[in-house]
Amino acid sequence: MKIKFLLIGTSLSFLPTLSYAQCVATQDCATLGYTETSCNGGKGVKCPFGNKWACLGANEDECMKIACDKLGFKYACTGTGYSGGNGDSCSGKYKKCNCKSGYKWSGSACKKESCSSSYKYNCSGTGYAGGAGSACGGKYVQCTCASGYEWKNGSCQKEVLNGAQGNLYYCNGAVVGVKTLSMDFYVAMKDLGHMSWYDALDNCAAYSFCGNLKGILPSKNQLLTIYRNKSSLNSLLVTNGGMKLTEEFYWSSSEHTNGNGDHYDVDMSYGGVGDHWSDDQHDFVRPVLVDY
Repeated sequence: MKIKFLLIGTSLSFLPTLSYAQCVATQDCATLGYTETSCNGGKGVKCPFGNKWACLGANEDECMKIACDKLGFKYACTGTGYSGGNGDSCSGKYKKCNCKSGYKWSGSACKKESCSSSYKYNCSGTGYAGGAGSACGGKYVQCTCASGYEWKNGSCQKEVLNGAQGNLYYCNGAVVGVKTLSMDFYVAMKDLGHMSWYDALDNCAAYSFCGNLKGILPSKNQLLTIYRNKSSLNSLLVTNGGMKLTEEFYWSSSEHTNGNGDHYDVDMSYGGVGDHWSDDQHDFVRPVLVDY
């Protein structure tokens, strides 16, 4: 913005300052400070009542400040809470300022925001994606959490997994069962030891995968499926803190067809199917989960 434009637009409002005289009801150009016949480069103001001029000369900077102030350029926009000027400047000042986070433009200054007590979360750090909604004083009522975290009790906490998640079954964040893609049931993380068939049946029914979610003694076909996927299952078991399948016979829930009360078992070392007396104590037991 050229200084000539500023002076012409504000000549009547700041001429008393230029002349350093009191405001009087007069139309005398000389009395008002218009004493020059012309100004170098047009840097001055022509008397509205004659042909005399008031030239800037040494007072140019002061006149510029006065003109800018008359046009509303009043604010330096520096200091605590300020982040600079908003829009164009005139003589180093602005009509409005930009405020830092936690401060708000009041119309004449950047003042610290007054926030309710509900704005108390910074929403930064591990697990945080940012604030939810608008901020006040740089804080939020609630935060948005990063993937794998959830908003709980006023913070972004590591998400606690429960239930089926692909090849893993979780209970309160811990893996309690594994399977492969070709399987429709999960295998428990460890053996229950070796015992009679009757004890195997009871212990599997009492085995808790998660809360009231109980296991069962696997059928002969389920044990054969476990054998066919043994390598992948063992890898998943070990990776997630479990125990490899034992290279021994495992009890199944399937009754033998000989009618003697015997039950089938499967040898995990080579996949062979056999049968034992139900009170035999040598077979191992691994519960499975099918109710998910």
